[in-house]
Amino acid sequence: MNNYTKPRPSIRVKILGSGTANQLPITVVGRECWALRQLMAAGDAGCTPIDQPGPRWSHYVWKLRSYGLMIETEHEKHDGAYPGHHARYFLRSDLEVIEATDDVNASVAA
Repeated sequence: MNNYTKPRPSIRVKILGSGTANQLPITVVGRECWALRQLMAAGDAGCTPIDQPGPRWSHYVWKLRSYGLMIETEHEKHDGAYPGHHARYFLRSDLEVIEATDDVNASVAA
């Protein structure tokens, strides 16, 4: 089994506008699926690479935005041994989850 054939998590959602779906459903797989689930679970608190470590948060967000998802970015400073700044991401799109799978053999309908 290689990276192209192994099971990957996925989520199928509709983006809602004014309470109704305003486009066809989209399916997000792999790391972008993980990031979308993190954003959905975080709600108004948002997600940061500090609290939810992921190797390429900015890339995941860029790809999710290409699907038409509204994701807001705020920049925050942090202290500690390596002071600097990081992004906090907020999912601003209202979504309806149609289907979510952890792998090819197990699905959970929302």
